[in-house]
Amino acid sequence: MLTTAACTGDSSDPAPPEPSPSSTAPPDKLTFGVVGPRDVQRAFRATVDAWNLNPDTIDVTIQSWPTQAAMRSAIEQGTPVPDVFMSSRSDLAWLLENQYNQPVDELLDERGVEFGDTYSRDALEALSADDHLQCMPYGVTPTVIYYNKRLVNFNRMRNRGLDVPDEDATSWSFDQFTTAAEFASRPARGSKGVDIAATVQGLAPFIRSGGGTVFDDEDKPTSLAFSSDSSKDALERTLELLRNPQVTLDETQLDEASAVRWFLRGKLGMIAGDRSLTPVLRQKSNLDFDVMPMPKLDGASTVGDVTSLCMSAKTASPSLAADFMVHEVSADWVGLVASTGYLQPANVEVALSDDFLQPGRRPEHSTFFNSSVRSMSVPPLIDTLPELEETVAPSLRQLVYGVGVLDLDALTTQIDDESKPVLDPESASDTASPSESPSE
Repeated sequence: MLTTAACTGDSSDPAPPEPSPSSTAPPDKLTFGVVGPRDVQRAFRATVDAWNLNPDTIDVTIQSWPTQAAMRSAIEQGTPVPDVFMSSRSDLAWLLENQYNQPVDELLDERGVEFGDTYSRDALEALSADDHLQCMPYGVTPTVIYYNKRLVNFNRMRNRGLDVPDEDATSWSFDQFTTAAEFASRPARGSKGVDIAATVQGLAPFIRSGGGTVFDDEDKPTSLAFSSDSSKDALERTLELLRNPQVTLDETQLDEASAVRWFLRGKLGMIAGDRSLTPVLRQKSNLDFDVMPMPKLDGASTVGDVTSLCMSAKTASPSLAADFMVHEVSADWVGLVASTGYLQPANVEVALSDDFLQPGRRPEHSTFFNSSVRSMSVPPLIDTLPELEETVAPSLRQLVYGVGVLDLDALTTQIDDESKPVLDPESASDTASPSESPSE
C-alpha cells in the first residue's frame, strides 16, 4: 500500500519516513556477563562457543568477573549492563531500584521453558517481584555442614555408645551435632570441633530451626528479632555449644587463619558452607570429608541464595537475548557448568544427574545438597544486608565469642536496636532527639 501511494499520489506530498535502522537492525553481538572462579568461567565460555558455532545465531561475547561484588562494582562505575548476566537474588533489590533488568517470564514462556516441572516453586518465587519473574533461576546455595571424616568418625562414635545418626539417616539433631563437635575436639592434637560464623546468616539456620524468627517482618523488615522469646530460646540452646571454647575456634585462632584454612589443615571437625566450597576442599587430596544437612533444634532449616540469569533493560534485542537465555538454561549446558563442582543447579533434572552428584568423588552424600533446598530460606528483598552485617558484627562476636556470663536479654535487645537504623532509617530518624525549639 505504501508503494502504491508513492507512485500515484501528488508528487508534492512528502515521502513516508524510512524506518530507523536502530529500531529494526539486529545488534552486531550480545554480551554475556558471568561470575565465578576460572573453572566456572571456562565452562561458560564453552557454552558460548557452542552457541557461536551456529551460523544462524548472533555472536555472543563474554564479560567475566571473579565475584558478584566485582560485577556490581563495575556496573556502578559505569560499565554497561551486559545483555544477559548472572546475578544473585541478594542483588535483586539493587537491580530493580536502578532499573537494570527487565522481566523474563513472558519471553521465556513463549520459548517453551517449563518453569513448574523443572524448577522449585521457592526458587521462582525468590526471583519474582511486581507479579513477574525478574530473572531466571540458575543455581541454588543451601548451607550444609561439611565434616572431616577422620575427626567426626560416626562408626567409632557408634561403637563407643555415643548418640550419632543412623547410617542411612537423612537428618540429625542438634544434640547429635554437639556430640560430634565434642568428639572432634582433641586438645592433644590441637583440633577443634566446629566453627559457625558469628553473623546474621551464620546464626539464622539455628534460630529458624528452634522456632525463632530472624527479622520482625520477612517481607519488609524494620528490625532484627533476636530478642523475641522464640529467637532467644533458640539462641540459648545454640550458644551453649558455640560459646564453649573447648570445641569451637576462638577469635585468636580466627585471626590467625580462616575457618576454611583450619578445616583444610585437618584441625577442624565441622564447618558450614554451600556447594561452592566443594572444589576448594577437593584440592587437598588427603582430606576425607563429607556433608550432612544443618542440624535440627526442632525443625529442618537452612539459609542460602538463588543465582540467576537476568536480561538487561537496555538490551537492543530482548528477543535475541531470550533465545540465548534458553540456550544457557538447557540441561546440557547447565550440566557442563555444574560438572566444575561449584554450581548447585536450580534445574531439578540437572541436580539429580551425575554432572552434579558426581558419584565416586567427595562428598559422598551430595544428595543432601538437594534435600536441603526444601528447607532453605532466603533473606528479605532488601539491599542493605551487607551494611546490616557490618553494623551488628561487634555485638554478634560478643554473643558467640564473649567470655563470662552472657546477658542474653540485654545483648539481643542491643542487636535488634542496632539493626533498626539500617533496616528502617526513617523510623530511626523520627525517634531521634528533636531539635531545639526556635528562640523567641
